[in-house]
Amino acid sequence: MTTVAAADTPPTRRRLPFPTQVWLGLGAGIALGLFIGERAAPLQMAADAYVKLLQMTVLPYVTMSLVGGIGALNHGQASRLGSRVGVVLVAFWGVALLAVFAFPLMFPHVQTASFFSTTLLEDTPPLDLIGLYIPANPFNSLANNVVPAVVLFSALLGVALMSVPNRAVALDAIAVLTRAVERVARFIVALTPFGLFAIAAVVAGTFDPVQAARLQVYLAAYVAMALLLSLWVIPGLVAAITPIPHRALLKQARDALVMAFTTGSLFVVLPLLAEEARALVRDYTDLRPEEERLPDVIIPAAYNFPHAAKLLTLSFVLFAAWFSGASLSVAQYPSLAATGILVLFGSVNVAVPFLLDMFRIPADTFQLFLATSVVNARFGTLLSAVHTLGIAVIGTCAVAGVVRLDARKLLRFAAITAVLATVTIVSTRALGAAVSGRPYDRDKVLAGMHALRDRGSARVFTTAAPPLPTPSGSVLDRVRSRGILRVGYFDDSLPYAFRNAAGDLVGLDIEMAQQLARDLGVQLELVPADQRLLDNGLDPTACDLVMSGVVVTADRSLHVRYSNAYLDETFAFIVADHRRAEFASWDEVEATPALRIGVPNEPYYLSRIRARLPAATIVPFDSLERMFQPVDPPLDALVITAERGSAYTLLHPEYSVVVPKPQPIKVPLAYVIAGRDSALASMVDTWIDLKRKDGTIDELFGHWILGRSATPHQRRWSILDDVLR
Repeated sequence: MTTVAAADTPPTRRRLPFPTQVWLGLGAGIALGLFIGERAAPLQMAADAYVKLLQMTVLPYVTMSLVGGIGALNHGQASRLGSRVGVVLVAFWGVALLAVFAFPLMFPHVQTASFFSTTLLEDTPPLDLIGLYIPANPFNSLANNVVPAVVLFSALLGVALMSVPNRAVALDAIAVLTRAVERVARFIVALTPFGLFAIAAVVAGTFDPVQAARLQVYLAAYVAMALLLSLWVIPGLVAAITPIPHRALLKQARDALVMAFTTGSLFVVLPLLAEEARALVRDYTDLRPEEERLPDVIIPAAYNFPHAAKLLTLSFVLFAAWFSGASLSVAQYPSLAATGILVLFGSVNVAVPFLLDMFRIPADTFQLFLATSVVNARFGTLLSAVHTLGIAVIGTCAVAGVVRLDARKLLRFAAITAVLATVTIVSTRALGAAVSGRPYDRDKVLAGMHALRDRGSARVFTTAAPPLPTPSGSVLDRVRSRGILRVGYFDDSLPYAFRNAAGDLVGLDIEMAQQLARDLGVQLELVPADQRLLDNGLDPTACDLVMSGVVVTADRSLHVRYSNAYLDETFAFIVADHRRAEFASWDEVEATPALRIGVPNEPYYLSRIRARLPAATIVPFDSLERMFQPVDPPLDALVITAERGSAYTLLHPEYSVVVPKPQPIKVPLAYVIAGRDSALASMVDTWIDLKRKDGTIDELFGHWILGRSATPHQRRWSILDDVLR
């Protein structure tokens, strides 16, 4: 026999534990992002690729695991699970959903407002429950990630398979395919340290510190709620309706729960949880041996259903709405709950983007979900383990008939839960207010806006300018002979013409006027104009044309000549933040009694409101800014366009813009031609068409209306640029 010396044996390479690799990847990504700053942005491609890989195997795995898991049951097992354990599972879901809906109470009030967004005009399609849940074409549902339809089809196929002769053949094939998909999934999971490295680097290198502070709000809220459910609510519920004490459950399962938290995997502790559940029912109940083995059936079956931690991820949808300033009303909570339960039969990495799209919440917030999941996943796995143990214990006791509903114990449990929940919500909200508190400054952003680019200088009059000579020919000829284009503007025409914090006259139409003068090769004069100039026609001695967000109206077209429309605005209401839902549809507005509505003293707006809301009390205002001043009795809403109103809400963040649905009403804007001059009108029409086609109007709309480049880009702080240089 030949022996090999120990010294000749090649040393074995010990790999770091996977959780350690994940934390190292996360830490390295954060370090790289902080070191190189915005140079980490190209890693976004790797981050996106990792997210898509995570989602790739989910629906195939869901389909095969549901078909195989349900198909392997016999009718007796299925009946017991459906009638008794199913009730317990639904009860746990109810508890988890109550926790989810408490999350907005933990988010501090943040004063915010935003520039106009085209999402205000999007009509949220009605929820098609039949199309969402019943797959006319299962393959189409698979291809389009319609998770609820895939789950229902898979469940029905699994139920049908229970009665098929020789089902073992099909089950063996499904098991082989499931293992193959699991291998692919394990390979992708092995890439997690690299994927999180890319995500963390991008987030750390490009993320706004103010947003990072707000992200801490969700982390604190999730951890606090997960611990409350794990350490009190579920164990306390077990103790309230079964003979098993609260402390005994946590003590018996301590090792399994610690392992679940450490590894971040529920799957690896399922055998331990089954063993601890058997021990608990054996020690505290008098069950028959076959009843003591029920956890071995309940736990694997319950593993295929969403647990409390998965349902708790629905809280991210509520957080994303709060974070991005999107609107998600309490009336939408039932849809979130019903759809969320079904889509969470699959992976949260598919469910969360699906729900964000469904409720019109910016999809890029999903990156924040992945970033927070590194911490939240640990506490979520702890909660899922406690959930699984609780289902097994209560389910076993329910099947064996030893569940007891003692009113005194239930009231005690409810009272303690209410106290602990209140303390959790109040303390987390206070912590969130401390870390995310920042004075409101969006009004300063608007006041600090400047021209997008230099389009030439202008002589700006603050009072009435000397009258122009009466044109002997066309107004256009006068402009050419004088070498000066005089443009009238209205003082209260935000964001088309207004004065910024530096006192400069700026706005979309001011830049358009500068561009028109440059294109004509003449100098520009900007003179203040009175709205009453338009009532009887624009006198050519006052100015050559008015460029100041003028609304086209039929009655004024009898006296003035408009150019072609260069923009369309959208009819909207400006309401207090808490009343947004009341004005979301025309039906709701028309059904509201005794409305008092502030309306600009413009024939167009006045006629529109009188025709649509004849019972409302209309309060005309000559100045848009005066509409926001308190009046007695108070106004319920203001009427203005969404594009213009969004700019005013930056100055008055307690208000929000609401475009009533359906079919938003469009309001055209045009320029007013002095003296109804046909030559000037024809030239301006042609010029508007050119500016639309060369992108000038879109560029200015993006800057002044959408707020793009409203603030100068500030380079993200980095060690490389700010410490080492």
